[in-house]
Amino acid sequence: MSGLMKTLLLSLLLTPMLAAATVIEKMATHAQALLDTLSKEQQEKITFPFGDDERENWHYIPRERAGIQLDAFDEPQQKLVQTLLEQSLSAQGHVTAQQVIELENILFEESDQADFRNPARYTVTVFGKPSSKESWGWRFEGHHLSLNFTLINGTVGLTTPFFFGTNPAEVQEGPKKGMRPLGKIEDQARELARTIHRDGLHVRYSNEPPRDILTGQDRTAKALAKEGVPFYELKKEQQSALLALVQQIAAHQHQELFKPITAEDLADAMMAWAGDFEPKKPHYFRIQTPVFLIEYANTQNNANHAHLVWRDFANDFGRDLLREHLEHEH
Repeated sequence: MSGLMKTLLLSLLLTPMLAAATVIEKMATHAQALLDTLSKEQQEKITFPFGDDERENWHYIPRERAGIQLDAFDEPQQKLVQTLLEQSLSAQGHVTAQQVIELENILFEESDQADFRNPARYTVTVFGKPSSKESWGWRFEGHHLSLNFTLINGTVGLTTPFFFGTNPAEVQEGPKKGMRPLGKIEDQARELARTIHRDGLHVRYSNEPPRDILTGQDRTAKALAKEGVPFYELKKEQQSALLALVQQIAAHQHQELFKPITAEDLADAMMAWAGDFEPKKPHYFRIQTPVFLIEYANTQNNANHAHLVWRDFANDFGRDLLREHLEHEH
């Protein structure tokens, strides 16, 4: 092999690594830039040790949270927060997050501007010292959003658990009528479940969907019952559709921080549906593998209130990779 060919091959192998490092460096730089603008009191409020128990204290309901709310930042600081969020998610994920926050304005008005519906009630929390070489993390969280980012040893990024919720799932009136932040995911899942059902496979395990995602806000997700249809029983085109659905959900995460999902990852997957197959009727679905779990529920408010979550059984908050790093480095 010529020297030029070796150089080109090495370049191809290193490009993904360099791209990931660039993303991590940008996240660290902007997180630190935000911290540098804060007073000492604010820095103490927003930062926790990387190993603090608070890092796994995640929620998606309206409640008081550790960290600093958006409305406590000045305008330049808010721009830094938005830049950091934009860098930490894919373009699709950032748009969805912004739409979820926009929906809070609707709930804010419907509640006569109750404080617990304040659309600025999203908090930023930083764990450890932002670095392109050391481990640290940060969280952006509020009603219907819980976005958790873990950076390990400057080389690995992890983004689970991640949660997006929409209320309403579809805006019925006003200037945002027709907005459906999670609509494409719901439509893809419904169409796939229908085709599987028509083939006589028992993808629907219950006519009554659960009220919400079953894992709730558990810090550690546990595998759910093996209900529904296994991947290997699906037709080839259905397998492709299931892969496309999972990839559509995964596409909310930054491609350099989230492992690409392939058909091999779904070899032992189960897809399960509960509730009605008709649009605007209460329903729930999940896709479960030995590694990860996706849950989606649209059952509340006359099936116009949706919750979507992705859990990694071993690596939520980077648990397994952190343990491996500590074992090898210390």
